[in-house]
Amino acid sequence: MSQDISYVRISAGETVPLRHSVLWPDQPVSYVLLPEDSSGFHYGVITINSKDVDDSNAEALHAPVAVISLFGEALPPVAATESAGLNPSLASSRSSATPTTARFRKFACDPSYQGRGIGTGLLQHTFAIAKEELQCSVVWCDARMETAGWYERRGMRKFGETFWKGDIEYVRMRIDI
Repeated sequence: MSQDISYVRISAGETVPLRHSVLWPDQPVSYVLLPEDSSGFHYGVITINSKDVDDSNAEALHAPVAVISLFGEALPPVAATESAGLNPSLASSRSSATPTTARFRKFACDPSYQGRGIGTGLLQHTFAIAKEELQCSVVWCDARMETAGWYERRGMRKFGETFWKGDIEYVRMRIDI
């Protein structure tokens, strides 16, 4: 069986079904919508198994199996201070020298496609877009603690204190690109 994988830019709306089913299935769909979605860059992984394609299911096979949204967003104040090695009281005087940063949010991969390198590929694609097209030097995210090890194996590192969204513990993570 041959499988083609494409990393493509998609609309914010195309991210919603996977965001909802993977990240917050017990919440209403509105829970996964972001006010800044209209200003973000959204990417998906499209896979096609050549043996499965026929006219009756071609559209369904083009639905993304992994999605991620990227936004130009500064590091939280504690992170900007840590990255510069500054005392927090001096951080405000450094605004113009802060590196250009991007934040990814709502990264989700269909569980039936996990463990195949699809999410890793999409994350690396996102880092490349942030560096080459957005001229960013840092990318960061809020990661669920249960996935922090996965991000660390892909070069990201934790910063700041852990925090909670509902009953899920999170930590901020970043990578210099």
